[in-house]
Amino acid sequence: MKKYYIYTIILTLVLSSCKKEQDPFLVSKQGVGLLNDSTQVKDLKLVFPKDSIANYKGDSTFKIPMNLIEVYEKNGKLLLSLTPKTIADSTSTISNVRIEDSRFKTEKNISTLSRFKDIQAAYKISKIDNLINSIVISVNEINAQFAIDKNQLPANLRYDMGLKIEASQIPDNAKIKYFFINWD
Repeated sequence: MKKYYIYTIILTLVLSSCKKEQDPFLVSKQGVGLLNDSTQVKDLKLVFPKDSIANYKGDSTFKIPMNLIEVYEKNGKLLLSLTPKTIADSTSTISNVRIEDSRFKTEKNISTLSRFKDIQAAYKISKIDNLINSIVISVNEINAQFAIDKNQLPANLRYDMGLKIEASQIPDNAKIKYFFINWD
């Protein structure tokens, strides 16, 4: 009977030590690091206990009625910019997350350091939007939009917003400016 308890204790220790910790920089369809699509604004201090959160006091009020919450490391480096679904509502969930720091990567290793060819190789492109200063590549598989500055494009594609830009027209080495994960 004594051996049974010893085996049970050993098995419990082995199983509990196998618990996999969540990657604080993994970007997926439902999460960005420890933040997920159901996280409420009022819980941001719990999600980012070692980081600074700008434009939110931490109780139920905002410093000013803003729709942008920025998360900084203690050293002042901007990590993420968050937009709540409802402005100035601490119970609101997050609508979208702008990834600012290159340590955040998708499961297929795409980050702000990636190039257009990396996105194209990893994901099926759903849509390309032509904006004033950038193009936005949408990837529905992970609810992501990747912005590329138009300065990365050939000159004939930079100035006409009505022009439909195709993936084949975007240079492989075009750099990602930033990217968003949307939870609308």
